[in-house]
Amino acid sequence: MKWPQAAAKHRASIADSLATVTPVFVSSTRGMPDPKVLRRALYAWAFRVAVSPEGKLITDSNGEPMTRAEANSPPEHLASTLAWLAKHSLKVSEAAQPIHMRRAVTALSLKLNGEPATENTVKRKVMVLSNAMRYAIETGVITRHPLLGIDWTPREPDDEVDFRYVLGPRLARTLIQAVHDQGPRGKHLTAFFGCIYYAATRPGEAAALKDTDCVLPPESQPEEWWRVAPGGEPARGRS
Repeated sequence: MKWPQAAAKHRASIADSLATVTPVFVSSTRGMPDPKVLRRALYAWAFRVAVSPEGKLITDSNGEPMTRAEANSPPEHLASTLAWLAKHSLKVSEAAQPIHMRRAVTALSLKLNGEPATENTVKRKVMVLSNAMRYAIETGVITRHPLLGIDWTPREPDDEVDFRYVLGPRLARTLIQAVHDQGPRGKHLTAFFGCIYYAATRPGEAAALKDTDCVLPPESQPEEWWRVAPGGEPARGRS
């Protein structure tokens, strides 16, 4: 329903979230395929629409977008994985029970390696599940939002800074100097890393930065702009 209007990044987010949570909504784990194979079958085939060579969505007789699994033939091992899921998947009304919803949000709270995901990632993935349940209500499959039936909140983020991994001014100067000493390419990258450290830019922002984006001081020190003055402040100069 959302795919035609969704941006590419949003589509990937939907597919990622559904591929993570779908294996939770099964009636049995007996004979369950390998998790990596499950994810590939879901992410790349079940939750990705089919596109023609011209880049247009392939639709069914009702004009609805078709998945790759519906429009094409997946490799045999992925086809058997999707068949296993089709056989063992819970009905939405069953999946909406609190015990399954709790398992679902738990799965969405973890990375692929089992470590806790970041707060924003968890919220984004749970929102996809929530939207799917809202669509189930809209289509009359269920009557009440199942996430309202469980007491769950995202894990509080750990905002504490571990200073063992944060550069101080002195170490930053040393590292940027080491970059500078790597020849012409190092001199070029000095500005890149200097902007990241002193201006707190993202790498992409530093790479796209132009002199017209900056308000430059009247005085400049061409090879010394990035150095830090004894008081800890960056020396004035070119950006």
